[in-house]
Amino acid sequence: MTETTTTRAVAEIGGVPLDVLAERVGSTPFFAYDRAALTERVALLRRTLPRDLQLSYAVKANPMPAVVQHLAGLVDSLDVASADEMRVALDTPLDGSRISFAGPGKTPAEIRRAVAANVTIEMESETEARRVAQAGEELGIRPRAAVRVNPDFRVKGSGMRMGGGPQQFGVDAEVVPDLLREIAATDIEFRGFHIFAGSQNLSAEILCEAQRKTVELALALAAEAPDPVRYLNIGGGFGIPYFDKDEPLDLDAIGANLHELLSTLVRPALGDETRVVTELGRYIVGEAGHYVTRVVDRKQSRGQTFLVVDGGMHHQLAASGNFGQVIRRNYPVSIGTRAGAEPSETVSVVGCLCTPLDLLADKALLPEADIGDLVVVHQAGAYGLTASPTAFLSHPAPAEVLV
Repeated sequence: MTETTTTRAVAEIGGVPLDVLAERVGSTPFFAYDRAALTERVALLRRTLPRDLQLSYAVKANPMPAVVQHLAGLVDSLDVASADEMRVALDTPLDGSRISFAGPGKTPAEIRRAVAANVTIEMESETEARRVAQAGEELGIRPRAAVRVNPDFRVKGSGMRMGGGPQQFGVDAEVVPDLLREIAATDIEFRGFHIFAGSQNLSAEILCEAQRKTVELALALAAEAPDPVRYLNIGGGFGIPYFDKDEPLDLDAIGANLHELLSTLVRPALGDETRVVTELGRYIVGEAGHYVTRVVDRKQSRGQTFLVVDGGMHHQLAASGNFGQVIRRNYPVSIGTRAGAEPSETVSVVGCLCTPLDLLADKALLPEADIGDLVVVHQAGAYGLTASPTAFLSHPAPAEVLV
């Protein structure tokens, strides 16, 4: 009698079977980022957006050094939000002049490091402008800087509003002219403006309106600038679908709108030498990432089935619903070691932390899984590990791999 064995279909990441990848990594949980998916996403942006619109990667979305190194060869510039992110960016082949440093609360020490590296500092307040000028005087280096503007309009439908109304981000648009006059009295090399009003938006119509308002505001402020504007960061805010009813962003509509804005407004006013930049993070890396965690227990509690995994919200706060969700909804989740199997049971996937908040999937319809199976949380490439409370309950940090 011949013994027969059945093999289960296994999902792949970056062309590598998931069970093999788990062996290669050596432990679970881990994050895996698909190199080819990153490359294709940038290629899609290049095909769709205007040729004279430059791409900047927002490192805060995913600062894993291997990811940043890979993207540095594909995009035009990098935007950082801390000194450590700046160090990672400076380790790439990109020159410091192709790195911008944004974010409130930059310390004098961070500013000195940025000035020394020829990084463009996006100044968020009058205090920062004075610190930039002082650092330049002390180091004998002329600082490169732009003004981050808090716009006088809001963007509806964004996951997080980063502009309009009172904000810790940027300088209120109405007082920017006063700051520009102060900058003119210093030896700061004024480059231009950064205007960003909101993140994670899936409405092309809303984004197109925001881009038009951004350009109009930038051109009005350019008339007050002490030097010609040679850098204009119009932000990003391109969203990705996370939930069942989400529709992907209509990138073609965004591209057409930007073509019109650059050709009819920006170039006639600012000329061809101005670097116009869209800064994208989540849209580039979000869908290329996967969080893989292993089932360590399967239990029943009063009629409800729980898959207990060795990961959790301490690595994937956003997927647990505790990173900005008002009404909790499940990220896409699959049983990676049972690819192709029909969903057959309703289960909740919970982590290993002692809190009911540690919930990766609530009453999700999935193929039947058992101890040892690998659960995959998708759309995990942006704001995953570094946006999560990794020290909570002192569990080990997960590995990260670029495949």
